[in-house]
Amino acid sequence: MSYIRSLYHLVFRTRNSAPALTLEHSEELYRYIWGFCKKRKCVLLRINGMEDHLHLLFRLHPEIALSAFVHDLKIASGNWLRLHKNLFPLFSGWARSYAAFSYSHEEQERVLAYIANQREHHKTRTFAEEFRTFLEENKIEFDEKYFLAE
Repeated sequence: MSYIRSLYHLVFRTRNSAPALTLEHSEELYRYIWGFCKKRKCVLLRINGMEDHLHLLFRLHPEIALSAFVHDLKIASGNWLRLHKNLFPLFSGWARSYAAFSYSHEEQERVLAYIANQREHHKTRTFAEEFRTFLEENKIEFDEKYFLAE
């Protein structure tokens, strides 16, 4: 038997960073994503976000590739958002890019707290500032010319 635990912090945004994820209906979206994860034998530990982006902390099932999971999640949640256009009228799609960071079990509580406090963080920081910090802290090189490009 193999023993694997893959803990990821996933961050992705709406197309053009549109403020399309209405906060008053975010719980419905979060419940949908929780079900999506559960059906794929992944464990969603926390989800939160703002009008223009989402954060998920989850354990990825070992038989699923991260890129396939994100691809399928964006398609399924995008379709769900379009079906609920009355709740999310500004949603036109997800941006192509995303970021996923792996963490150890010891770091889990810190990341859970960070995701839980999204609304507090974004009183003083934009998504672009937050995203840039994540990339820099994780030593991920990026070209400024394409930073947050669609």
